[in-house]
Amino acid sequence: MRVESYVMSRHVKTFHAIEIGDGGDGRWAEHVRPTMAGAKDRLTEEGRTPGGAARSRRLFEEHMPELVPTLDRLAGQLASPRARTLLTMASVRPFFSGCTQIGRPGTLLRNYDFAPEHCEGAIVSSHFLRPVIGIQEAGWGLLDGMNNAGLAVSLTFGGRFVHGPGFAVPLVLRYLLETCRTVDEAVGRLRTVPVAIPQNVTLVDPNRAVTVYVGPDIPLTGTPDSCAANHQHLPVPDEQERSTRTQARLNAVRAAGVDVAAMLRPPLYQYAYDEWLGTVYTAQYRPAEGRVTYHWPGESWEQSFVAFSPGSRTVALGLPDGSDDRRHTPGGAGGAVRRVRRRRRARPPRSS
Repeated sequence: MRVESYVMSRHVKTFHAIEIGDGGDGRWAEHVRPTMAGAKDRLTEEGRTPGGAARSRRLFEEHMPELVPTLDRLAGQLASPRARTLLTMASVRPFFSGCTQIGRPGTLLRNYDFAPEHCEGAIVSSHFLRPVIGIQEAGWGLLDGMNNAGLAVSLTFGGRFVHGPGFAVPLVLRYLLETCRTVDEAVGRLRTVPVAIPQNVTLVDPNRAVTVYVGPDIPLTGTPDSCAANHQHLPVPDEQERSTRTQARLNAVRAAGVDVAAMLRPPLYQYAYDEWLGTVYTAQYRPAEGRVTYHWPGESWEQSFVAFSPGSRTVALGLPDGSDDRRHTPGGAGGAVRRVRRRRRARPPRSS
């Protein structure tokens, strides 16, 4: 990438592609130990107690029994008991993010919007129960990913600030990719797993693409199409729309379809990084082909099961001319964004 691109962009982010196999040979532990240093701050008050840790373990064993040996293998490499509790992702403080995504049979396209410095930026190829590639978060959860059976999944925040018993959804996505082969199978399994905050999940296989709403206060709910932004079935308050433009983004992605170029320009590409609402990456999964391409303005990086390439890429984020159409929106981002920002920064600095 040209040097001047970095000068014009307000943010630069380094992404790392790593292979970790079954997680037992030290590569996974070497990568995640620094990110686990703040495990205490990312747990709920209950999760920091011995009783809370035990309840988190029991919830994991009840709902994700297939992954218990993997959990033990990974947790055994971490010295902190709280870090081991964090891996269950059943006692994690709530966290919120932006995002827009669309699925079509055979293709999943998404923008992940957050604060770049708080996104792990790890593209991980693993083989716990089966080969999986995805963007890792919180130790071994996934923001999005695909498996070698041809299934791809991704998440967006559901827009409602409620929290209940259950798992942080990045681990749920990991569980679906490790144990499911098709959209139907994954949706059926997703119905049985409690999710702690409202989330929208898009699932794609070679024959189907669906988006569903999940959360602690609603049953799994289907949607009329396979698109999602940052709201669910309830009306979006005007203040929330001004700050997130979730309805505008949903309408835009529906109109654009599976179009990478559209995802790399407004309104789908966001650059309110100081408000934790800037686009950190665009991912296009073609799970039937076992390929994914990560996109940024002027840059892309393809990975696959056949040819996974460990390494690092430093990319510039934001539009090259630094323009921001928020400044020309009536009312701008306004106080709504500032209030959301304070709420965001009160939580542990992790993304979803």
